[in-house]
Amino acid sequence: MNGATSRVPAADRRAPRPGGADDAHDAWVADELTRAVGAGELDLPFPGGGDTRNRWRALRDLAERDLSLARLAEGHTDAAAILAELGATRPGPGQVWGVWAAHPPGAVLTAVPEDGGWRLHGTKPFCSGAHTCTRALVSAEVDGGERRLFAVDTGGTEPVEGTWACAGMAASDTLTVAFDGVPADPVGPAGAYVRRPGFHHGGAGVAACWFGGALALAAPLAARAARDSADVHTRTAYGAVDRDLHAAGAVLELAADGIDADPQDTGGGAALRARRVRAVVARVCGDVLRRTGEALGAGPLAADARHARAAADLAVYLRQHHADRDLAVLGGQAAGEEGDTHGLRR
Repeated sequence: MNGATSRVPAADRRAPRPGGADDAHDAWVADELTRAVGAGELDLPFPGGGDTRNRWRALRDLAERDLSLARLAEGHTDAAAILAELGATRPGPGQVWGVWAAHPPGAVLTAVPEDGGWRLHGTKPFCSGAHTCTRALVSAEVDGGERRLFAVDTGGTEPVEGTWACAGMAASDTLTVAFDGVPADPVGPAGAYVRRPGFHHGGAGVAACWFGGALALAAPLAARAARDSADVHTRTAYGAVDRDLHAAGAVLELAADGIDADPQDTGGGAALRARRVRAVVARVCGDVLRRTGEALGAGPLAADARHARAAADLAVYLRQHHADRDLAVLGGQAAGEEGDTHGLRR
């Protein structure tokens, strides 16, 4: 990011953007997201509503089709769940929502009370659907440094072009967004976004998207291993991939059942459950990414655009798990639990 970046005027925010060879795919993702929202296909069960397995299976299936599409769909469905949980007005017909709540070092977005309402000032990085979303839930700092969630109409925001350099997840339309006095409606009191039980339920649900991406990536290796001519090395590689994907799928379904059994987190296990799920699935997906690359070689990456995109997208999407940093938090929390720390003796 440098001084050469430019902002897209709000009036032109959803106009086609000039650029490289992936423009058609970018447009397909935006159009397919908008179509799916309008058709009600993303009206998924809320986490903890008794059907979390099917919610995550739907996200998994979207991710198996395309990870950028799944990323945007997950944001829209997460926004709907957050609005319901915090007692706010739910998405209206045709509205495409995002959740813009990243807080990396550097950029600061502040919420200031003005004229009986609130306005947002500053910049927010990692806003997926920057051009496509019509509404967004945005976290901002209020007086005293605490964070609060706000609903905004994205027509008043300005995506900052050039703030996503990576080919992976490019179609997720993830950019830094600038706010210059954008009107905002508070959603819940300060701190409510992270204190609600669904914060951890949603965090675990992201792993379902990673899982779907790994399934797509493994498909060419499965096809090669099924051939009569497949050698022992190919079949061994796919055997390891199948083993790990089976385990990750089981962990996701076990976690979904745990959420439905205690949606309000009365037992206090939601954070630990989410960290375990994310750690297991991220490790499996990373191993699938490595094993498929080693077993298949450069051929599919060079000749199969869908496979190459899936590999690039998954490598980036997995960075939502912060590797050893997240494992350190998990280790401290799990070690401090009394009794059955693995949840396997019940």
